[in-house]
Amino acid sequence: MTVVYIGLGSNLGQKENFLKLAISEIEKQIGHITAQSAFYNSAPWGFESPNSFINACVAAETVLNPQDCLHILSSIEQDLGRTKKTQKGYQDRVIDLDILLYGQKIIKEDGLIVPHPLMHQRLFVLEPLVEIAPDFVHPILKKSIRNLLEELSSQS
Repeated sequence: MTVVYIGLGSNLGQKENFLKLAISEIEKQIGHITAQSAFYNSAPWGFESPNSFINACVAAETVLNPQDCLHILSSIEQDLGRTKKTQKGYQDRVIDLDILLYGQKIIKEDGLIVPHPLMHQRLFVLEPLVEIAPDFVHPILKKSIRNLLEELSSQS
């Protein structure tokens, strides 16, 4: 059993409902959710949009390998109406599901990098993640999620 930490975001349509549906599907298809953050409002990151995001994080115990988790998360996104990117860069989306951490594993494979390579630069990831895993130590940066959030907050 491994704990996978998943970041969730939505900035189109019934955002809160999309997050709730995704969390329900993660519980059914990936594994028992052991922790869930509150929902956080945030501005778009890396692109311009009039639509704000709602973000959250969950921790789920899973027997699945990281690639299977990624495949299931992509399937959940598609089932909830996410379309493939038609342009480079970030864009509005009904749902976005990212593997942030998979236990203490460091993974660099085609289509999957864990820990998520930008998580330590994103308040919308660290704020909900610190709520459910404040003492989890990032396997590459060797800092707790709490410390990563404090560092990023002090830079802002």
